[in-house]
Amino acid sequence: MDTNIVEVINVTREVAWLPWAVQYFFLIGLSVGGLLLSLPGYAFARDAWRRLGRVALLVALTCGLTAPVALLSDLHQPGRFWHFYVVLRPSSWMWWGSIFIPVYLGGLLAYGWACLREELQAHGRVDSRLAPLYRLAALGGGRDDRLIRITGLVALAGAALVALYTGSEVMVVKARPLWHTPLLPVQFLLTALAGAAGLVLVLNRFASGNDREVEVRANRLLALVLGGVMAAGALWLALGLFALDPWHARALASVAGSEAWRVTAAWAAAATLVPLVIAIVRPAGSGLLTGLIALHSAWMFRWTVFIGGQTVPKTGAGFYDYTLPAGPDGLMGILGSAGLWLFLLILITAVLPTPSRSRPADSAPAFPTPAAAE
Repeated sequence: MDTNIVEVINVTREVAWLPWAVQYFFLIGLSVGGLLLSLPGYAFARDAWRRLGRVALLVALTCGLTAPVALLSDLHQPGRFWHFYVVLRPSSWMWWGSIFIPVYLGGLLAYGWACLREELQAHGRVDSRLAPLYRLAALGGGRDDRLIRITGLVALAGAALVALYTGSEVMVVKARPLWHTPLLPVQFLLTALAGAAGLVLVLNRFASGNDREVEVRANRLLALVLGGVMAAGALWLALGLFALDPWHARALASVAGSEAWRVTAAWAAAATLVPLVIAIVRPAGSGLLTGLIALHSAWMFRWTVFIGGQTVPKTGAGFYDYTLPAGPDGLMGILGSAGLWLFLLILITAVLPTPSRSRPADSAPAFPTPAAAE
């Protein structure tokens, strides 16, 4: 009797979405989260949230301006971006993203200007060589809650569209069960809010005078959001464990035999639970620790989804190996985008130093002059 031997060869494929994509989704998520956290203090004119809102606005602006650079780099040839605008692809979420991102950034910049207009006007009143430039930037006006509310609604609409597209363009990939879940956009948004609250806590310590009230309020917000992150994760796990949804069951089965994925799951749970407990038990004095862990957790989630998700083969057994390269498509790219964000942070805080809190709330705000800042 003849025996036929069929040899099946599985081809190892390189990751298509590089660490640049992780950086983009991380930064744009922080920007959207920062915008949402700034709305109570500015768009809703709640003075108790004003100081937290200013730090959150700083998060939204710096991360929002840095994110498109990482996105262009992930196109491998940045000049390709104009193809989105000359070739209509309404069936593609990436094409919609090319429309939504400028809408969001335009609304964010208008909202940021409206929020900071009062500070620009105050700087224009001090005795400084730069005072005329501040007055010009303020366009002769100060605080205008109606203008802030209108621009805030525009920025919020853009943020909602960006959050929808960033989650949907990954969720629609049916070839990867780990990605193909309606919970993914929700998890992206919740982890983005957690990361934004974490960055608010870090910047409050180093770039905003270490305001204790801001620290406590941001820690409480962080605990609330992390509770939502854990609930979404538990729901995803339950849908897979009890086979309530075939896609979740397939996703869980694809990584169930991997020790590395089990370690990653335990690490993710700890990175969520630890800051949650600390933020509840000790909201004052723990902001730097909870903030850094929350930032790590938000970045880790995106790294696991994008890079880790691509190591699970669409066909075949086993997992692909991925090693972070040292060049621009790896470590240098991550450090480069972080450096750009830091440059923007230094630039904005140099132009608009943190307002002094030494005067009563009903008096004119005191701002250090640019000369004094130098």
